[in-house]
Amino acid sequence: MQSPISPTVRRRRLARELRRLREAHSLKLAAAAKESGVPLSTISSIENATARRIRARDIDALADLYRASGEEREALHELTRESKESGWWSSYKDVFGDNALPDFEAEASLIRRFEGLTIPGLLQTPEYSAAVMRAGRVIEESDVERRVQARMERKNIFNRIKPPHMVTVIDEGALRRVIGGPGVMQEQLIHLKNMALRHHIDIQVLPYTAGAHLALAGPFTILEFPAPKDYPIVYVETAVDGLYLDQPEELERYTLAFGNVQSVALPTSLSFQLIDDVLRSLEDMA
Repeated sequence: MQSPISPTVRRRRLARELRRLREAHSLKLAAAAKESGVPLSTISSIENATARRIRARDIDALADLYRASGEEREALHELTRESKESGWWSSYKDVFGDNALPDFEAEASLIRRFEGLTIPGLLQTPEYSAAVMRAGRVIEESDVERRVQARMERKNIFNRIKPPHMVTVIDEGALRRVIGGPGVMQEQLIHLKNMALRHHIDIQVLPYTAGAHLALAGPFTILEFPAPKDYPIVYVETAVDGLYLDQPEELERYTLAFGNVQSVALPTSLSFQLIDDVLRSLEDMA
């Protein structure tokens, strides 16, 4: 059975715990490798959270060297086991690639999203999503269907017992850009309003009148996790791939940018009114 946990979050946690234990003994990587018998490259890849195959005997050798308690040792082995599990997104590697955003969404407790061009993926309808996938591209319809299916699967995080709190700021242009035709756009905006009625989803619209702001560089997502030791991560989309940023200065920069756009965006009640205004204009187009 596929697990709802995030293997990547577990690898990051394992990396942090092993680094903490090593540094508590004032050991450099080379010294830890020499004294434990675990190759330097292996320790380095584990501590960088890039290791895909982690051997139990290596964890035991490092736990012995660091004089880990029985509880710490078991926790290290549990993290190792969980880091090898596969989430549902692993069957969509052709869509998501190696670094899947759903891997982090699976355990996120807070998702902050700024979107300037389209409705955020987690809030899209299947028809709107398909129109976005087709936009300006020659693509097989079977590929469109698979990509849409993968995107719809992502939305299941909102069906968890404790769903993540999502705060999103959407540029007015994303509401007024008619994608898929007036009918598809109407259905999408109605769905957006319905999603905003959920207690764990806050939607704000950034009006044209807001002018320049700190997020003009493009859309991004900040994900936070329930465990304090699991540091937040920023996901930035590019034309060809997505970048994951977790350095303190990067997090600070994007947190500041999101705070800026949120402060100049319309409050939720006025955002509802603007969505209604756009819906009325679409009725005139139909």
